Amino acid sequence: MIRVAIAGTGAIADSHIQAYLNFPDRCKIVALADLYAEKASQKARQYNLDAAIYDSYQKIAENDHVDLVSVCLPPFEHAAAAIALLRAGKHVLVEKPMATCLEECDQMLAAASSSGKLLGVVAQNRYKTPLWKLKQVIDSKLAGRILYAQVESFWWRGSNYYDLWWRGTWEKEGGGCTMNHAVHQIDLFQWMMGMPDELQAVVTNINHENSEVEDFSTAVMLYQSGAVGQLTASLVHHGEEQRLVFQGEKAQISAPWQVYASRQRENGFPESNFELERELNRFYESLPELKYTAHAGQIANILAAIAGNEALLVDGRAGRNTIELVTAIYESGHLNRRIQLPLLPTALFYTRQGILQHAPRFHQKTRSLENFGDNSITTGSDYQKSGPVKPA
Repeated sequence: MIRVAIAGTGAIADSHIQAYLNFPDRCKIVALADLYAEKASQKARQYNLDAAIYDSYQKIAENDHVDLVSVCLPPFEHAAAAIALLRAGKHVLVEKPMATCLEECDQMLAAASSSGKLLGVVAQNRYKTPLWKLKQVIDSKLAGRILYAQVESFWWRGSNYYDLWWRGTWEKEGGGCTMNHAVHQIDLFQWMMGMPDELQAVVTNINHENSEVEDFSTAVMLYQSGAVGQLTASLVHHGEEQRLVFQGEKAQISAPWQVYASRQRENGFPESNFELERELNRFYESLPELKYTAHAGQIANILAAIAGNEALLVDGRAGRNTIELVTAIYESGHLNRRIQLPLLPTALFYTRQGILQHAPRFHQKTRSLENFGDNSITTGSDYQKSGPVKPA
């Protein structure tokens, strides 16, 4: 029986708790911690958990009866908490984003390596059936070599979203919509396409005045193969649609799932290749549905990895790749230059100090609340169809 603790009991902790409760024969939640201990107590009552209540993750680290910790703290605490817990001999599953900078990612990887414990990074969209299937279609090469990938991470947040005390500052949140919303789609992008060789970006704040950080970014990514990727992150898009579209040599495939295949006529203009469309649809439909999805799917994987039955799909290296792309987007957009990858430790945005020194403050944060009364959130598209996302 794997003994689990949750560090941080804000809104996203519910997704972790509900996921762990899917596996009562494999794990048990034995501890909850939050700076506001009453929040942790309320969560224990809500889910009828017989769990110790702490007011800090350090007390989880001191508990010898914890094997795995979900780190659901604000982003600026991810690295310190993960490192302390790994050094204390715990496996760690850290919420997105993995850390606020690449230096912290590398410190977390070093702690995992020296402790021999697993470090997983939440990327629950990999465990949504349409995206799992899309990855396998890409890998099948039925659509041909991918020439262009278009990723849209569209969200909408009102002005008071940034009133929460830790949001909207480079010091505490580590960035805006690129780091904290598009991180999901950036992970999917690099999982399906691999890492680019260089990129050029625009980063700005269009409509959130109580925030130092960006609410919009767009980046063009270039590959040695000649392929091109484009990713847009936004907090000003009504409907909150998220899409991934891949243009192959033979066909377009996407999530939500759509297929268009063209072949040339004598004059080079297109005609539909219905045969290939049918083949792609048959292959997609033949792939099985995932038994466990989103956080439950990822937690099933880390539980199996701890037991030695599966490889960890989204490990610290995968999480670092996502932060590297975010960092490159920031460095390119803020310094107005094309960035080569991989980034080196000499990169201006490699450390938190470098980010704080070089990142612009679009606005001054003037309003700050400890907590919201309403903790309901939206968590993104199900990729089954287009349309507004549903509340969690």
